[in-house]
Amino acid sequence: MTSSNTSSNDPAGGQQPETLGGPQGDSTRKDPEEWVTGDEPMTGAQRSYLDTLAREAGEELPADLTKAEASEHIDRLQSASDRTS
Repeated sequence: MTSSNTSSNDPAGGQQPETLGGPQGDSTRKDPEEWVTGDEPMTGAQRSYLDTLAREAGEELPADLTKAEASEHIDRLQSASDRTS
């Protein structure tokens, strides 16, 4: 290695070393409005869980919800329920 290759990665040289990754917050939660597949039909798991939550809340919901719509209803019904997520 030449000194020019190491100087850019040398913290003592006054520059910060290049890094990858690092903290970004909770990347597992994304607003349903931003989902690439949010306009697809809800999944079987969403349908089943939403059916359970809606029955417990005494609500009727359309059966043709999108993934994003189902997720929003699930979040809403969970927050109004004693059931944990």
